[in-house]
Amino acid sequence: MIIYNKEKVNKINEWTDDSFYIIADFDRTLTTHDSKTSWSVLYNHDKVDRSFKDTANKLFEYYRPIEIDENIDKKLKNNYMQEWWLKIIDLSIKYEVTNSIIKELINNQNIIKFRPGAKKLLKNMHQRNIPIIIISAGLGNLIEEFLKVNNCYYDNIYIISNFLEFNNNLVTGIKGKIIHSLNKNETSLSSTIKTKLNNRHNTILFGDQIADIGMLSPTNQNTAIKIGFLEEKVKENKKHYLNNFDIVCTNKTSYNNLIKEFPILYKDIK
Repeated sequence: MIIYNKEKVNKINEWTDDSFYIIADFDRTLTTHDSKTSWSVLYNHDKVDRSFKDTANKLFEYYRPIEIDENIDKKLKNNYMQEWWLKIIDLSIKYEVTNSIIKELINNQNIIKFRPGAKKLLKNMHQRNIPIIIISAGLGNLIEEFLKVNNCYYDNIYIISNFLEFNNNLVTGIKGKIIHSLNKNETSLSSTIKTKLNNRHNTILFGDQIADIGMLSPTNQNTAIKIGFLEEKVKENKKHYLNNFDIVCTNKTSYNNLIKEFPILYKDIK
């Protein structure tokens, strides 16, 4: 783990529980780097058509290197990501993905794993009534089901993601606007969530891509503590991460490591 802005970071241990909230990405942030993403779980399922799997995996091989290359122009990368997500959704419709498959994915496969200490963090934030907003470019239906299966879909957690819509058990599209890895800055919070955040002026952000910083509102960009997990192209991207995150985590940093370093992330509840 690399702490870059120590003076700023040390201030978080002075925060009170009613003064902050958490914004987090899901895939490879709350989950381990070697976990399948919530989308790739879908297109690697045994009951999904082989042509769907082959096409989806080819799309991943083409677009993923673009997604993690911090040297590519942001506007160009944004266009590529929009293109990728649209193609995956169209494939889901074409090959008639069902709502039943979504539920089977989590119950039958252990291919999404929490980053060590993540469940401990989620439970402690719930006990302390600290809101957690998960903003994910992944598959919201699956994220929700994953949290439920792991007994940590708490009432202080709010998921903003791509939720597939179904008609007669078949996918017909997604609810609302597509959220991909580059447009999280365009995500708007509901009035319900905003009410929960009233008078909470501090934020801790967890993400695994620089674009995840876009989850913060412009007014919170300078005051938030931004924690980034860097586990792909570490040498090439280290400088970019250090210039954007307050804390950069490498070498499979766990939430247990972060909890030891920053007591604000875990308090014993008597």
